[in-house]
Amino acid sequence: MNITLFGATGRVGSTILREIEKEHQVTVLVRDASKLLSTTSLKIIEGSILDERLVEEAIENADMVISAIGTDKTTTLEESIGYITNAMKEHGVNRIITIGTAGILQSRTEPSLLRYQSSESKRRLTFAAEQHEKVFRTLEQSSLEWTIVCPTYLPDGNAKGNYRVEKDFLPEGATEITVGDTAGFACTLLQSNAFNRSRVGIGY
Repeated sequence: MNITLFGATGRVGSTILREIEKEHQVTVLVRDASKLLSTTSLKIIEGSILDERLVEEAIENADMVISAIGTDKTTTLEESIGYITNAMKEHGVNRIITIGTAGILQSRTEPSLLRYQSSESKRRLTFAAEQHEKVFRTLEQSSLEWTIVCPTYLPDGNAKGNYRVEKDFLPEGATEITVGDTAGFACTLLQSNAFNRSRVGIGY
């Protein structure tokens, strides 16, 4: 399978890359190729995710897109999703898996709200969640086959394998999930439509 991966030098993205490059042809668009942990079998495009031409070049031969772009205290996430979805439509690519945040899952206590908008959220700053919500709304309004993996507190760490997942909600009592398990779960979605057009909460 030809997979385009955005965010390949980040914590979750680099872990996903290690998994998928073993069995798939991977194209990455990165600002700094020297930060890639592996380059042996990759097609590397160096430049900005906000360069629409480069985004289209990265996606043109893809069967699937994975986005692990972080918020980075900028509006990059919000701006780039439009370029990504437009390029996918242009080249007939239907499947996208993105890494989001538990803040954009539905609140259990206030079901009409997202978690970051409700009393469930303990975070004072909502900018990152707002950016992820804009990605969610863009995908929700598209005809694409999308899944947003929504981890709660995300410490570094290898996969343990004993995580729980739930469609549109954070599993009850979940407080954290490692980078390794978040990336590992995202990779299981390459061959599964179980959470098509859904957010997925993940945690221990």
